[in-house]
Amino acid sequence: MYPYLNVFGRAIPMYGLCAFVGLLFAAGLVILTLRRRKDYSKLHIVNIPVFAAVGAFVGAHFFYFLTRFDVFLHSLQNLGTVFSSWENFHDAFTEIFGGMVFYGGLIGGILAAFIYCKVSKVDFSLYADILAPAIPLFHAFGRVGCIFAGCCYGMEASWGLNYPYVDSHDIAYTVTRLPLPLIEAGCNLLLMAVLLILRHKHLKKGSLLAIYFMVYAVVRFTDEFFRGDEVRGILFGLSTSQWISIPVLAAGIYMLLNRYKLKNKDSFGYRVPLGEVPEGYIYNQYAGAVSPWEQVKWKK
Repeated sequence: MYPYLNVFGRAIPMYGLCAFVGLLFAAGLVILTLRRRKDYSKLHIVNIPVFAAVGAFVGAHFFYFLTRFDVFLHSLQNLGTVFSSWENFHDAFTEIFGGMVFYGGLIGGILAAFIYCKVSKVDFSLYADILAPAIPLFHAFGRVGCIFAGCCYGMEASWGLNYPYVDSHDIAYTVTRLPLPLIEAGCNLLLMAVLLILRHKHLKKGSLLAIYFMVYAVVRFTDEFFRGDEVRGILFGLSTSQWISIPVLAAGIYMLLNRYKLKNKDSFGYRVPLGEVPEGYIYNQYAGAVSPWEQVKWKK
């Protein structure tokens, strides 16, 4: 494993570096998408990712805190030791809040973006479809960072990557484990490709985010069975991420049904394919390109 990169005597975390590079690629994908689009607001396409990033940061650390709640309770019972020195406080704080959980980041980011759109009276579904393919692209780079950091590894296997391990007797050796982060990174890239292909179809707004929820929830629920790390939280035989995958899958199914079956067929409108605003459509700063059958309510 290679957790740090030494640059001019300064140690840079490889996980953070991979996440930053992933963020740049995700932003580049959004820019390429919007280069030919006329049905969006430049102001909102900047503000929504900013709010989503803040929500993702908070959500990722908060969910990690939930997985380390036992450590938090232990720290509360030993506050004298925790505050006896800066080093002890730093170690305790890092142990409780220092990690991140992807699902927490996803939920926090989506929630923050939704609140922004609600307050700004913006059509969340339109911008969700623009940003949806960038989520698995960013996540793929994050999983590569997991390889460097030596976390989120798979179970012991006859093939894979060698991870350092120290047993209870302080004897260090290496263990061959499934390269699960690389496998999930590949799944994320494949999911991104599928979303990019579907983006050119005449789908209802919000469909791409719903499809992402459904597919990723299934992928994550499955690969959790092959994880080998212990710091994940287990309840009734399922990990924390598997329990979260269930409502995420249900949310994706509901969103898709809501657009095509449960609501009036025109309630969510159809997302406009790449290119200029089609004839008969009008541009609205809140809803994007509005179809003729939706214009009545927007003109009120």
